[in-house]
Amino acid sequence: MAEEKQATPETEASLETIMGLIVNGGNAKSSAFEAIRAAKENDFTTADAKLKEADNFLTEAHNSQTSMLTDEANGEHTHVSLLLVHSQDHIMNAITFRDLAGEIVDLYRRLATEAK
Repeated sequence: MAEEKQATPETEASLETIMGLIVNGGNAKSSAFEAIRAAKENDFTTADAKLKEADNFLTEAHNSQTSMLTDEANGEHTHVSLLLVHSQDHIMNAITFRDLAGEIVDLYRRLATEAK
């Protein structure tokens, strides 16, 4: 009979941090996508606001990451779970998407200016 492996449970604090990373990453990506949609409609005021909103979500995520890294550096090791890896993936994708959204908004802005 195969032995069952026990997963190391996340502490409530680390689980809250991990879920915050996932939520903030998802919100940042959504805001960046909304910025592209607004720029496509030549609504650059909304596009800029949505990019700023995405940046705010990414700042929140970055602060959580920094806290986890500080704890790690101080010897308080974080259990590396699939959920933690997933949260980091969310953040990295959100950062990449935000960067690309900024470029796309700028491109739409340039096209709108040249069309005048």
